[in-house]
Amino acid sequence: MERKRDARDKFVELANKRVTRTIKDLRLIGNLANKRAYIYTDTDAKKIVRALQREVDVLKARFRGDDGEDDSIFSL
Repeated sequence: MERKRDARDKFVELANKRVTRTIKDLRLIGNLANKRAYIYTDTDAKKIVRALQREVDVLKARFRGDDGEDDSIFSL
């Protein structure tokens, strides 16, 4: 029973840290949409959104117990 509690506590601790960090990073990526500061094409934007959506889909699959692909190297 103690081991389950430790595993749960560790999960909550890591989930809180990682999800918070990821939300911050997503907001930083969103800042790239500022056309006054950056030059990008619609193709660039779509590629970024596609890559992020693909990773969210893999995440969902892993929580469902399916094997998710883990080959994410991003490049424009």
